[in-house]
Amino acid sequence: MIRMIARTTEALALAFALVPAYAHPAAPLAATTAIQAALAQESPDPRTEPPLAFKEVWAYLMTGEERFLPEDAPITDLAYFSARISSTGELYGAPAVKRLAAQKAPKHLVVARVPNQALLHLGITPASPLRDKLVRDIAAAAAPYDGVNIDFELLRPGDGPAFLEFLSLLKRAIGKRILSVCVPARTRKIDDAYDYAKIAAIADRVFVMSYDEHWSGGPAGPVSGIGWAGRVAAWAAQAVGAPKLIMGMPFYGRAWGDKSPAGAYRHSSLSLKKEEHAAEPGRNPEGIPYFRFSETVNLVLYYDDALSTRLRADVYAKQGVEKIGFWRLGQEDPEIWRVISAE
Repeated sequence: MIRMIARTTEALALAFALVPAYAHPAAPLAATTAIQAALAQESPDPRTEPPLAFKEVWAYLMTGEERFLPEDAPITDLAYFSARISSTGELYGAPAVKRLAAQKAPKHLVVARVPNQALLHLGITPASPLRDKLVRDIAAAAAPYDGVNIDFELLRPGDGPAFLEFLSLLKRAIGKRILSVCVPARTRKIDDAYDYAKIAAIADRVFVMSYDEHWSGGPAGPVSGIGWAGRVAAWAAQAVGAPKLIMGMPFYGRAWGDKSPAGAYRHSSLSLKKEEHAAEPGRNPEGIPYFRFSETVNLVLYYDDALSTRLRADVYAKQGVEKIGFWRLGQEDPEIWRVISAE
């Protein structure tokens, strides 16, 4: 297993060097081919090798899903999801940290708003009366916690300066507690609200959400391809620096179908469908017509297991990454906890 990972990682490093920063965010063909070749030569079992150690291992936990906390897992920090921002800019729903009283790991209150650009703009802009109150409310809700994790997604590109000022105010308000900030995966600096280096200058940790390379609205592929994740880690390590960087990994998988018959139909389209399936229409008690039919949908589902997680983690380590994090507990292959450890 170690020899296989070493060969794979060396090939990946070469592949990253050959792929320009402006390339489309897909796993480099050379990297993918290297992994396939290595796996074809050996049948590695990650459970038989020493786990790969990181200084910090973060994991997100949904409120109400405390039953998914694994026993003896090498989790150093828990991000408790989540307090939210209402449509009127009020903070609500902060989980009661006492539910995690038995857990020794530091606990971080997650504050999330996904995704409402207009509301987030009002919540962080200096001209808004909501901002200062939101900062005070977050600080008050975080009082029993060890830190605050900000997960504001799809911020407007022009809100970058306001976001940085908001983070500065929040950092001062929470004092010695840890401020961690989630940012989307990037392979280069772009003109958006998530300037890795500037956020790192304020926050104690920057959590790079290195997933959703492929999503439900696009073509099928890994949630986080090894090659793509390696290029994200390379840029993040440069822009953030190892002491503050947390590289994220997904626990979830995603499926794509070759068709989706459910939805709205024009009369011309449904007439063709009715003819195609030789369907006999009926009428409900109110006289509305309907018919039933069946179709075969071919699906492909990409997911991560212990081996793919170990391969990605090894690539992260080769980029100098010291801290990793997972979204989210309850979705993982249990064998993952055998291939990862905390120093």
